Amino acid sequence: MESWKSHVRAELFHRDCRQRDPFSGLFEKVSRLEEMLTQVKLSSSDKGSSRCPDEGGILHLRVNELEFLNQQLKQKISDLTSNIYLKEAELQYCHSQVARYRTEAVVLAQGASSLKAGLEEYEYQLECQSKELTALRLEHSSLREELTAANLQNEQLLERWLEEKKEEAERINKYNATQERWQRLAGRLKKRHRVRSRAACAADKPTESKTEPPSS
Repeated sequence: MESWKSHVRAELFHRDCRQRDPFSGLFEKVSRLEEMLTQVKLSSSDKGSSRCPDEGGILHLRVNELEFLNQQLKQKISDLTSNIYLKEAELQYCHSQVARYRTEAVVLAQGASSLKAGLEEYEYQLECQSKELTALRLEHSSLREELTAANLQNEQLLERWLEEKKEEAERINKYNATQERWQRLAGRLKKRHRVRSRAACAADKPTESKTEPPSS
């Protein structure tokens, strides 16, 4: 910031010098011409009677020429003075602009400092969130592995359960088939037993009739 201010001040100083230095020679030249004109007028008034007419005419032409040059130089000086005033106004305007830009630069520097602090805070938050995201990704990967292992174990347990249920169903079917065979066998045995019992009963009845005593 200080180097920039110094550079602007140096440029304004050099421009002021460039605008003022050419006028110093003109002021000196006008002063010399006015002195010469005054001396010529005095010498012509004092010695006019002692000179010849030719010298008076030449001197008069010289005086007129000096007066014409003097008028031109005065006009140029007036123009240059106006330019100086304009340049001084421009210089003041430049100074005011420099002051305004300096104030704006200070405000912008403060804003930049605030933005830098905010940027550093956001960068810190971004770094923390990145670390948290990395940890969450690792945890998610671990949970997915655990879930895959759990699903595999569940499938294995389901297959074992289905196998056990299948074996149990086969045992139940075998047991039911055995029970049905025993029930059929028991039914046949009971049927045979009833048939034999009836046959035995039928065989015992005539014997009983023969042994009964006669009624009186």
